[in-house]
Amino acid sequence: MPRESTAEASADSAPSMNDVARVARVSLGTVSNVLNKPEIVAERTRLRVQAAIDELGFVRNSAARSLAAGSSRTIGLVLTDVGNSLFVDIARGAESAATENGHSLLLANSDVNLQKQEGYLDIFDEARVAGIILAPLDASLDGVDRVRRHGRHIVLVNYAGGRTDCCSVLVDEEHGGYLAARHLIDLGRRRLVFAGGPDNLHAVNDRRKGAMRATSETRGAVSLEVIFGRSLNSPEGRRISGDLASRGRSRMPDGIIAPSDQLAAGIIHELTGTYGLRVPQDIAVIGYDNNQFASEGAIPMSTIGQPGHEMGRVATNLLLEEVNQPGEHVHRNLMLEPTLFARTSTLGR
Repeated sequence: MPRESTAEASADSAPSMNDVARVARVSLGTVSNVLNKPEIVAERTRLRVQAAIDELGFVRNSAARSLAAGSSRTIGLVLTDVGNSLFVDIARGAESAATENGHSLLLANSDVNLQKQEGYLDIFDEARVAGIILAPLDASLDGVDRVRRHGRHIVLVNYAGGRTDCCSVLVDEEHGGYLAARHLIDLGRRRLVFAGGPDNLHAVNDRRKGAMRATSETRGAVSLEVIFGRSLNSPEGRRISGDLASRGRSRMPDGIIAPSDQLAAGIIHELTGTYGLRVPQDIAVIGYDNNQFASEGAIPMSTIGQPGHEMGRVATNLLLEEVNQPGEHVHRNLMLEPTLFARTSTLGR
Protein backbone atom coordinates (compact mmCIF):
# COMPACT_ATOMS: atom_id res chain seq x y z
CA MET A 1 0.00 0.00 0.00
CA PRO A 2 1.56 3.34 -1.03
CA ARG A 3 2.33 5.86 1.68
CA GLU A 4 -0.15 8.73 1.86
CA SER A 5 1.29 12.09 0.80
CA THR A 6 1.23 15.29 2.83
CA ALA A 7 -1.06 17.00 0.32
CA GLU A 8 -3.60 14.17 0.53
CA ALA A 9 -3.55 14.15 4.31
CA SER A 10 -4.25 17.86 4.69
CA ALA A 11 -5.94 18.99 1.50
CA ASP A 12 -8.86 20.77 3.09
CA SER A 13 -7.96 21.23 6.76
CA ALA A 14 -5.14 21.27 9.27
CA PRO A 15 -3.68 17.78 9.81
CA SER A 16 -5.12 15.87 12.75
CA MET A 17 -3.78 13.17 15.06
CA ASN A 18 -5.64 10.67 12.89
CA ASP A 19 -3.62 11.88 9.89
CA VAL A 20 -0.40 11.43 11.84
CA ALA A 21 -1.41 7.91 12.90
CA ARG A 22 -2.29 6.95 9.31
CA VAL A 23 0.95 8.30 7.82
CA ALA A 24 3.10 6.75 10.59
CA ARG A 25 1.11 3.49 10.44
CA VAL A 26 0.48 3.41 14.17
CA SER A 27 -2.58 3.63 16.38
CA LEU A 28 -4.09 6.88 17.55
CA GLY A 29 -3.12 5.91 21.10
CA THR A 30 0.53 5.64 20.07
CA VAL A 31 0.45 9.17 18.63
CA SER A 32 -1.07 10.41 21.89
CA ASN A 33 1.67 8.69 23.89
CA VAL A 34 4.38 10.25 21.71
CA LEU A 35 2.89 13.68 22.39
CA ASN A 36 2.19 13.24 26.09
CA LYS A 37 4.30 10.32 27.39
CA PRO A 38 7.18 9.87 24.91
CA GLU A 39 9.25 7.96 27.48
CA ILE A 40 6.96 4.90 27.22
CA VAL A 41 7.19 4.64 23.41
CA ALA A 42 9.93 2.60 21.68
CA GLU A 43 12.47 4.92 20.09
CA ARG A 44 11.98 3.53 16.59
CA THR A 45 8.23 4.06 16.78
CA ARG A 46 8.63 7.50 18.37
CA LEU A 47 10.95 8.63 15.56
CA ARG A 48 8.50 7.36 12.93
CA VAL A 49 5.63 9.29 14.54
CA GLN A 50 7.80 12.41 14.86
CA ALA A 51 8.72 12.15 11.18
CA ALA A 52 5.03 12.01 10.27
CA ILE A 53 4.34 15.04 12.49
CA ASP A 54 7.12 16.99 10.75
CA GLU A 55 5.98 15.92 7.28
CA LEU A 56 2.36 16.88 7.89
CA GLY A 57 3.10 20.04 9.84
CA PHE A 58 0.83 18.82 12.62
CA VAL A 59 0.31 21.20 15.58
CA ARG A 60 -1.65 19.96 18.57
CA ASN A 61 -4.87 21.80 19.41
CA SER A 62 -4.27 23.01 22.95
CA ALA A 63 -7.84 24.25 23.36
CA ALA A 64 -9.26 20.87 22.36
CA ARG A 65 -6.77 19.15 24.62
CA SER A 66 -7.89 21.37 27.53
CA LEU A 67 -11.52 20.53 26.84
CA ALA A 68 -10.76 16.82 26.81
CA ALA A 69 -8.72 16.98 29.99
CA GLY A 70 -11.13 19.38 31.70
CA SER A 71 -8.33 21.80 32.56
CA SER A 72 -5.76 24.15 31.06
CA ARG A 73 -2.21 25.06 32.08
CA THR A 74 -2.37 28.50 30.49
CA ILE A 75 -3.16 31.87 32.06
CA GLY A 76 -4.24 34.90 30.03
CA LEU A 77 -2.96 38.35 31.05
CA VAL A 78 -4.51 41.52 29.60
CA LEU A 79 -2.56 44.70 30.35
CA THR A 80 -3.56 48.33 29.84
CA ASP A 81 -0.33 49.65 28.33
CA VAL A 82 2.97 47.78 27.99
CA GLY A 83 4.64 51.14 27.30
CA ASN A 84 4.31 51.79 31.03
CA SER A 85 6.95 49.87 32.96
CA LEU A 86 4.47 49.24 35.79
CA PHE A 87 2.57 46.85 33.53
CA VAL A 88 5.81 45.25 32.32
CA ASP A 89 6.68 44.57 35.96
CA ILE A 90 3.21 43.10 36.54
CA ALA A 91 3.74 40.78 33.57
CA ARG A 92 7.14 39.65 34.85
CA GLY A 93 5.78 38.92 38.29
CA ALA A 94 2.82 37.01 36.85
CA GLU A 95 5.07 34.99 34.54
CA SER A 96 7.41 34.10 37.40
CA ALA A 97 4.56 32.84 39.60
CA ALA A 98 2.89 31.00 36.71
CA THR A 99 6.11 29.19 35.78
CA GLU A 100 6.72 28.15 39.38
CA ASN A 101 3.26 26.57 39.38
CA GLY A 102 3.65 24.73 36.08
CA HIS A 103 1.61 27.17 33.97
CA SER A 104 2.39 29.27 30.93
CA LEU A 105 1.36 32.90 30.43
CA LEU A 106 -0.19 34.49 27.34
CA LEU A 107 0.16 38.28 27.27
CA ALA A 108 -2.14 40.78 25.52
CA ASN A 109 -1.84 44.58 25.39
CA SER A 110 -5.14 46.48 25.22
CA ASP A 111 -3.18 49.65 24.43
CA VAL A 112 -5.61 51.83 26.46
CA ASN A 113 -8.42 50.73 24.14
CA LEU A 114 -11.64 49.32 25.63
CA GLN A 115 -12.58 47.51 22.41
CA LYS A 116 -9.22 45.72 22.37
CA GLN A 117 -9.58 44.85 26.04
CA GLU A 118 -12.98 43.25 25.43
CA GLY A 119 -11.69 41.43 22.37
CA TYR A 120 -8.77 39.88 24.24
CA LEU A 121 -11.07 38.77 27.05
CA ASP A 122 -13.17 36.93 24.46
CA ILE A 123 -10.08 35.38 22.83
CA PHE A 124 -8.85 34.01 26.16
CA ASP A 125 -12.37 32.87 27.01
CA GLU A 126 -12.64 30.95 23.72
CA ALA A 127 -9.20 29.43 24.29
CA ARG A 128 -10.48 27.94 27.57
CA VAL A 129 -7.54 29.30 29.58
CA ALA A 130 -7.34 28.31 33.23
CA GLY A 131 -8.00 31.90 34.23
CA ILE A 132 -7.47 35.54 33.32
CA ILE A 133 -5.60 38.37 35.02
CA LEU A 134 -6.94 41.73 33.86
CA ALA A 135 -5.49 45.20 34.36
CA PRO A 136 -8.59 47.04 33.13
CA LEU A 137 -9.26 50.55 31.94
CA ASP A 138 -11.29 52.92 34.11
CA ALA A 139 -14.43 51.89 32.28
CA SER A 140 -17.23 49.36 32.24
CA LEU A 141 -16.28 45.91 33.50
CA ASP A 142 -19.08 44.16 31.61
CA GLY A 143 -16.49 41.90 30.00
CA VAL A 144 -15.60 40.51 33.42
CA ASP A 145 -19.20 39.45 33.98
CA ARG A 146 -19.32 37.90 30.51
CA VAL A 147 -16.28 35.65 30.88
CA ARG A 148 -17.16 34.71 34.46
CA ARG A 149 -20.58 33.52 33.30
CA HIS A 150 -18.69 31.17 30.97
CA GLY A 151 -16.76 29.69 33.86
CA ARG A 152 -13.53 31.68 33.55
CA HIS A 153 -11.80 32.63 36.78
CA ILE A 154 -10.55 36.23 36.77
CA VAL A 155 -8.42 38.48 39.00
CA LEU A 156 -8.25 42.26 38.61
CA VAL A 157 -5.04 44.25 39.08
CA ASN A 158 -4.49 48.01 39.43
CA TYR A 159 -8.23 48.80 39.17
CA ALA A 160 -11.27 46.93 40.43
CA GLY A 161 -14.16 49.38 40.06
CA GLY A 162 -15.29 48.60 43.60
CA ARG A 163 -16.03 44.97 42.76
CA THR A 164 -15.96 42.35 45.50
CA ASP A 165 -17.21 39.37 43.48
CA CYS A 166 -13.71 38.49 42.27
CA CYS A 167 -10.19 38.89 43.66
CA SER A 168 -8.24 42.08 43.08
CA VAL A 169 -4.72 43.35 43.77
CA LEU A 170 -4.42 47.12 44.08
CA VAL A 171 -1.96 49.75 45.27
CA ASP A 172 -2.89 52.41 47.84
CA GLU A 173 -2.85 55.35 45.41
CA GLU A 174 -4.02 57.85 48.02
CA HIS A 175 -1.09 56.96 50.24
CA GLY A 176 1.21 57.40 47.23
CA GLY A 177 -0.06 60.95 46.70
CA TYR A 178 0.36 61.59 50.41
CA LEU A 179 3.97 60.38 50.31
CA ALA A 180 4.77 62.65 47.35
CA ALA A 181 3.34 65.77 48.99
CA ARG A 182 4.78 64.93 52.40
CA HIS A 183 8.23 64.57 50.84
CA LEU A 184 8.09 68.08 49.40
CA ILE A 185 6.69 69.52 52.63
CA ASP A 186 9.47 67.89 54.67
CA LEU A 187 11.99 69.51 52.32
CA GLY A 188 10.58 72.94 53.16
CA ARG A 189 8.41 73.53 50.08
CA ARG A 190 5.38 75.66 50.85
CA ARG A 191 3.66 76.50 47.55
CA LEU A 192 2.71 73.21 45.93
CA VAL A 193 0.92 72.38 42.70
CA PHE A 194 -0.69 69.05 41.86
CA ALA A 195 -0.17 69.28 38.13
CA GLY A 196 -2.22 67.54 35.49
CA GLY A 197 -4.15 64.37 34.94
CA PRO A 198 -7.75 63.85 33.83
CA ASP A 199 -10.23 64.06 36.70
CA ASN A 200 -12.00 60.88 35.53
CA LEU A 201 -9.11 58.52 36.34
CA HIS A 202 -9.41 56.83 39.72
CA ALA A 203 -5.65 56.65 40.23
CA VAL A 204 -5.16 60.37 39.59
CA ASN A 205 -8.09 61.26 41.85
CA ASP A 206 -6.75 59.11 44.68
CA ARG A 207 -3.24 60.54 44.33
CA ARG A 208 -4.71 64.05 44.44
CA LYS A 209 -6.68 63.20 47.59
CA GLY A 210 -3.52 61.97 49.25
CA ALA A 211 -1.66 65.19 48.41
CA MET A 212 -4.55 67.24 49.76
CA ARG A 213 -4.52 65.25 53.00
CA ALA A 214 -0.80 65.88 53.46
CA THR A 215 -1.16 69.63 52.97
CA SER A 216 -4.23 69.82 55.21
CA GLU A 217 -2.11 68.46 58.04
CA THR A 218 0.02 71.63 57.90
CA ARG A 219 -3.00 73.75 58.99
CA GLY A 220 -2.49 76.37 56.32
CA ALA A 221 1.31 76.53 56.38
CA VAL A 222 1.44 74.86 52.94
CA SER A 223 -0.84 75.61 49.99
CA LEU A 224 -1.83 73.16 47.28
CA GLU A 225 -3.15 74.30 43.91
CA VAL A 226 -4.74 71.67 41.65
CA ILE A 227 -4.37 71.98 37.89
CA PHE A 228 -6.42 69.52 35.84
CA GLY A 229 -5.05 68.25 32.54
CA ARG A 230 -6.04 66.27 29.49
CA SER A 231 -3.52 63.45 29.74
CA LEU A 232 -0.51 62.10 31.61
CA ASN A 233 2.12 62.44 28.89
CA SER A 234 5.19 64.62 28.36
CA PRO A 235 3.57 67.18 25.99
CA GLU A 236 0.94 67.85 28.64
CA GLY A 237 3.72 68.47 31.16
CA ARG A 238 5.34 70.98 28.82
CA ARG A 239 2.00 72.75 28.35
CA ILE A 240 1.44 73.02 32.10
CA SER A 241 4.97 74.39 32.56
CA GLY A 242 4.25 77.11 30.01
CA ASP A 243 1.08 78.12 31.85
CA LEU A 244 2.92 78.28 35.16
CA ALA A 245 5.85 80.26 33.72
CA SER A 246 3.49 82.82 32.20
CA ARG A 247 2.50 83.90 35.72
CA GLY A 248 5.95 85.33 36.45
CA ARG A 249 8.51 84.22 39.01
CA SER A 250 6.73 85.67 42.03
CA ARG A 251 3.62 83.52 41.49
CA MET A 252 5.39 80.30 40.62
CA PRO A 253 5.11 77.26 42.92
CA ASP A 254 8.20 75.92 44.65
CA GLY A 255 7.09 72.28 44.43
CA ILE A 256 5.21 70.28 41.80
CA ILE A 257 3.55 66.88 42.23
CA ALA A 258 2.96 65.20 38.87
CA PRO A 259 0.69 62.12 38.81
CA SER A 260 2.92 60.36 36.26
CA ASP A 261 6.64 60.23 35.44
CA GLN A 262 6.04 61.11 31.80
CA LEU A 263 4.19 64.25 32.78
CA ALA A 264 6.92 65.12 35.31
CA ALA A 265 9.59 64.63 32.63
CA GLY A 266 7.82 67.13 30.36
CA ILE A 267 7.58 69.62 33.21
CA ILE A 268 11.27 69.35 34.06
CA HIS A 269 12.33 69.58 30.42
CA GLU A 270 10.29 72.72 29.80
CA LEU A 271 11.12 74.49 33.06
CA THR A 272 14.86 74.00 32.67
CA GLY A 273 15.22 74.12 28.89
CA THR A 274 12.78 76.83 27.86
CA TYR A 275 12.40 79.00 30.94
CA GLY A 276 15.83 78.66 32.52
CA LEU A 277 14.55 77.60 35.93
CA ARG A 278 16.58 75.29 38.15
CA VAL A 279 15.24 71.95 39.36
CA PRO A 280 15.11 71.53 42.31
CA GLN A 281 16.64 74.84 43.50
CA ASP A 282 13.78 76.95 42.12
CA ILE A 283 11.12 74.27 41.80
CA ALA A 284 11.23 70.70 43.12
CA VAL A 285 9.39 68.14 40.98
CA ILE A 286 8.23 64.63 41.92
CA GLY A 287 6.57 62.16 39.56
CA TYR A 288 4.70 58.89 39.95
CA ASP A 289 5.22 55.29 38.69
CA ASN A 290 9.04 54.92 38.93
CA ASN A 291 9.27 54.23 35.20
CA GLN A 292 12.63 52.99 33.95
CA PHE A 293 13.67 56.38 32.55
CA ALA A 294 12.99 58.19 35.86
CA SER A 295 16.50 57.58 37.14
CA GLU A 296 18.31 57.95 33.82
CA GLY A 297 17.68 61.57 32.77
CA ALA A 298 20.01 64.53 33.14
CA ILE A 299 18.08 65.27 36.35
CA PRO A 300 17.16 61.93 37.96
CA MET A 301 13.54 62.13 39.02
CA SER A 302 12.06 61.61 42.46
CA THR A 303 8.95 59.47 42.15
CA ILE A 304 6.52 57.13 43.83
CA GLY A 305 7.03 53.51 42.83
CA GLN A 306 4.41 50.79 42.73
CA PRO A 307 5.24 47.13 43.47
CA GLY A 308 4.36 45.87 40.00
CA HIS A 309 6.30 42.60 40.22
CA GLU A 310 4.65 41.75 43.52
CA MET A 311 1.23 42.69 42.08
CA GLY A 312 1.72 40.19 39.26
CA ARG A 313 2.88 37.41 41.56
CA VAL A 314 0.09 37.92 44.09
CA ALA A 315 -2.57 38.10 41.37
CA THR A 316 -1.35 34.86 39.79
CA ASN A 317 -1.29 33.03 43.12
CA LEU A 318 -4.82 34.21 43.91
CA LEU A 319 -6.00 33.07 40.49
CA LEU A 320 -4.43 29.62 40.79
CA GLU A 321 -5.82 29.22 44.28
CA GLU A 322 -9.30 29.81 42.87
CA VAL A 323 -8.63 27.48 39.92
CA ASN A 324 -7.34 24.65 42.12
CA GLN A 325 -9.72 25.07 45.07
CA PRO A 326 -12.92 26.59 43.68
CA GLY A 327 -15.08 25.30 46.51
CA GLU A 328 -12.83 26.64 49.26
CA HIS A 329 -11.63 29.86 47.67
CA VAL A 330 -12.74 33.15 49.23
CA HIS A 331 -12.43 36.31 47.10
CA ARG A 332 -9.99 38.82 48.56
CA ASN A 333 -9.14 42.41 47.71
CA LEU A 334 -5.49 43.02 48.58
CA MET A 335 -3.97 46.49 48.92
CA LEU A 336 -0.20 46.88 48.48
CA GLU A 337 1.87 49.89 49.53
CA PRO A 338 3.75 52.32 47.24
CA THR A 339 7.33 53.45 47.91
CA LEU A 340 9.05 56.86 47.74
CA PHE A 341 12.19 57.05 45.60
CA ALA A 342 13.90 60.36 46.37
CA ARG A 343 16.35 61.59 43.72
CA THR A 344 17.88 64.77 42.32
CA SER A 345 14.68 66.47 41.13
CA THR A 346 13.76 67.14 44.78
CA LEU A 347 16.94 66.54 46.76
CA GLY A 348 19.46 68.28 44.50
CA ARG A 349 22.91 66.89 43.86
